[in-house]
Amino acid sequence: MSTDFDLFVIGGGINGVGIARDAQGRGLRVALAEMDDLASKTSSASTKLFHGGLRYLEFFEIGLVRKALIERELLLKAMPHISWPMRFVLPYHKDMRFEGETPTSKLLSTVMPWMKGRRPSWLIRLGLALYDNLGGWKSLPQTRTLHLPTNPVGKALKSKFKLAYEYSDCWVEDSRLVVLNARDAEERGALIMTRTKVVSAEREGDHWSITMEGPDGIETVTARGLVNAGGPWVEDIVKNTVRLNSTEGIRLVRGSHIVTKRLFDHDKAYFFQGEDGRIIFAIPYETDFTLIGTTDAEHDDLSKEPTATEEEQDYLIEFANNYFTQTITRDDIVWTYSGVRPLYDDGAKSATAATRDYVLSLDTNGPVLLNVFGGKITTYRKLAEAVLEKLKPHVGGQGEWTAKVPLPGGDFPVSKVNARIDDLQDKYSFLNGRWAKRLFRAYGTEAEEVLGKAKSAADLGEMFGADLSAAEVMWLMDKEYAQTAEDVIWRRSKLGLRLTKDQIARIDDFMRSQQ
Repeated sequence: MSTDFDLFVIGGGINGVGIARDAQGRGLRVALAEMDDLASKTSSASTKLFHGGLRYLEFFEIGLVRKALIERELLLKAMPHISWPMRFVLPYHKDMRFEGETPTSKLLSTVMPWMKGRRPSWLIRLGLALYDNLGGWKSLPQTRTLHLPTNPVGKALKSKFKLAYEYSDCWVEDSRLVVLNARDAEERGALIMTRTKVVSAEREGDHWSITMEGPDGIETVTARGLVNAGGPWVEDIVKNTVRLNSTEGIRLVRGSHIVTKRLFDHDKAYFFQGEDGRIIFAIPYETDFTLIGTTDAEHDDLSKEPTATEEEQDYLIEFANNYFTQTITRDDIVWTYSGVRPLYDDGAKSATAATRDYVLSLDTNGPVLLNVFGGKITTYRKLAEAVLEKLKPHVGGQGEWTAKVPLPGGDFPVSKVNARIDDLQDKYSFLNGRWAKRLFRAYGTEAEEVLGKAKSAADLGEMFGADLSAAEVMWLMDKEYAQTAEDVIWRRSKLGLRLTKDQIARIDDFMRSQQ
């Protein structure tokens, strides 16, 4: 029987859109359904890093770290407008300890029992040397040792910290990453449906019959293969949408973050280790703020929206206060966010110890079904390749292609970002430096399409605040699936940090008038 699609993907987070883009580029007919906005859950609530996962080395997850470090460089080149290199400062103090019983801590307690669970400085340096070299490429600066009393990055830290290590990783605008993958998939021919929930999926002979409920009501389509990339809902989709029995499951782990006014006057991030073994980051955020996170807390009930609890906020505040000279309180918090990470349930004792690697489960008892368990943002592209490799005998498709193909707006060298921002400001002289940088960091080479033939800010239509124009909102509605003010100010951007309630309400009114 002829089907509507070769592959149907459930879930509009980073894994779902990455799979859809890869599959469509291989010549398959692809559809994707997301029950809310793209990146509305986990994929917009990360710590926003492309990184190998330095702390995973303590769990001997060498393969995962190496895979992620190799990907970090590939992804940076594919999207230099929304991802950029960042240096991380890791202060050291002799009282820093391992968290619980990691494989490394167990080994060290056997051969060096007098350490009593403390992390020695030589071990951190060894881990960073591995981190520098596992990925193979050398485009990012390697680790160096800092003397904090004489280095500018030490100014924000308490005087007890004398030594630090500085290493490289990358920042990424997580929710924009999702949208750009979806856009590229659609431009290649995929059907991307937001605010469309798959209510049932049933095997009928050699194909899947998939029933959706969306803006236009109930609709049923057919597909040769089905991918369940539901993130935190992956297990629920298996049991209640596809209605299959499965022994595989996920561990729901809530990660919460707080955002404060800027706590230090440089563009480097901090990697803090606690005396309990836990770690957090403090990262420059949206120019005027500092992002602090994350926590690892069990989250057993998906019906409850994840929020940064008072306990989690206090934990992050206390953790940061152990390092910074400037004491922060809850009054300094300007925003919090929280997401649920769907980690594959490998039986680990703690949320922190649970694997961050992905597991792909293939069910060929009839038309093919592939369930995606776990994963991390840095390896989304490799995950998509692995999914298509598993599905190839069942749905076909050409070979790998995404490794060196830029996302929309990313077709320029990493080293030319600042020059391109200057060029944008030269062409549109009414832009100030901050506005030009924000636009280019969001849209890259497509920023000129957003601005069009404008000769002044007035040509962009109504200005809603924080340099957000009607022209930009219309672009987001037309090109990037935005339907509400929340989509615009929290997922296509972070302008919600700068807009008032009245301004946000006006954006909603404007968007409704255009629909």
